[in-house]
Amino acid sequence: MNGGEGSDRAGTVAAVDLGATSGRVILGHVDGRAGRLELEHVARFPNGPVRLASGLHWDLTGLYRDLTAGLADAFRRDPSVASIGVDSWAVDYGLLRGDRLLGQPFHYRDDRNARAVDRVHDVVPFAELYRRNGLQFLPFNTLYQLAAERDEPGGCLAIADSLLLVPDLIGFELTGRRVAERTNASTTGLLGVHSGEWDDELIEQLGLPASVFAPIVAPGESLGGLRASVAAELGAPSGVEVVAVGSHDTASAVVAVPMQAESAAYISCGTWGLVGVELEHPVTTDAAREANFTNEGGVDGRVRFLHNVMGLWLLSESVRWWERDGETIVLSELLAAAASVTGPVAVFDANDARFMAPGDLPGRIAEWCGEQGVPAPQTRAEFARSIIESLAEAFAGAVRQASVLSGVDVATIHVVGGGALNELLCRRTADRSGLPVLAGPVEATAIGNVLVQARAQGFVDGSLEDLRALVAAAFEPRRYEPRGR
Repeated sequence: MNGGEGSDRAGTVAAVDLGATSGRVILGHVDGRAGRLELEHVARFPNGPVRLASGLHWDLTGLYRDLTAGLADAFRRDPSVASIGVDSWAVDYGLLRGDRLLGQPFHYRDDRNARAVDRVHDVVPFAELYRRNGLQFLPFNTLYQLAAERDEPGGCLAIADSLLLVPDLIGFELTGRRVAERTNASTTGLLGVHSGEWDDELIEQLGLPASVFAPIVAPGESLGGLRASVAAELGAPSGVEVVAVGSHDTASAVVAVPMQAESAAYISCGTWGLVGVELEHPVTTDAAREANFTNEGGVDGRVRFLHNVMGLWLLSESVRWWERDGETIVLSELLAAAASVTGPVAVFDANDARFMAPGDLPGRIAEWCGEQGVPAPQTRAEFARSIIESLAEAFAGAVRQASVLSGVDVATIHVVGGGALNELLCRRTADRSGLPVLAGPVEATAIGNVLVQARAQGFVDGSLEDLRALVAAAFEPRRYEPRGR
């Protein structure tokens, strides 16, 4: 394994991995020379939206409380932890004036964003935006959120002196340093797709204050040591540093996709399904724009050329809806029942905008079926099977599009994240794509976070391919061969 050559140290780092439904603190034990990569789960805590009078928000204060409690536990378990890295979902941000957070960050599913889309496109048409930022259209991209913030009565943008995306905001609380990590900044729509720097001209065109945007840093750069007060609270030794990782969780997940060939596609599958290929250069053709593919920053300057599919949100929100009256649904039992469904089920458009908001997703699926003249599912097992089949078809279609648009002749699909545990989804994705699916590792995001830190600390070295060789040796994927549709 080449990743360990030249590295003569072993050590431990702490990964804070914040997802749209939960957060975790995980210790990563790494020894590149010995080919050792192990994870130790320390803490898991819920995360989710809070509906306030002003709209849908994140409870960042509660999230920070829970993650620091998890870090304190991590340092009690292993006082030798060398560094901390934080990743999270993309696009959402907090506004600061001095050290004060100006309200809880808005949740990307808040409906204020849709009202700002036309206002942005009236100033800069989407075709021009795509040429400059390379991003697929998603109504919650940060530039639309900021346009809404700018125009709202009582909005805080006018009085803020800095804007930080969620992982950068956590990094600020831990260290006092204000930065914008590049992979996550690339999801804002305000970063030049070719320069990797803030597009000052675009920011000015949109009437946004350039002064609030923090300096860009790359994954692997140190943000400095913990604040003295934070170190004392965590029981951490002095000198423990916070390291910028691929702070967009998908950027960290792609680091840990054990791709051994350039012809592989990946699906980072959790709340969202991020489907794409890794490239050296962005693709900003009209065809890519029309297919709504995005070019987001990856670790080591790579490009994540991908398309967002709604993901397991469709299943988890349906379950939440069914459980609203107090019933408990065991997901493994529901999926087993779904796998036993033998008759045809509806295959709906998983990317239909009606499925974005929380609420009665089973009802909306039935509504879609009625509009299309397709028999709607009748039982919960049929709904679950319909969701799985629709996701598998959307994943397969996105892989085919990624291949055509990028010129990568995809021969294998890697599924990482929580979706790698969903045997039915992996099997049906293989069947519908006609390609073998390699499932795992499940904890790809935390692994990628750990590996970028470990390389910065000198516990492992080499290229992304070397890091992936370490992942492949430590976490053997499960293979699903296609069996036909």
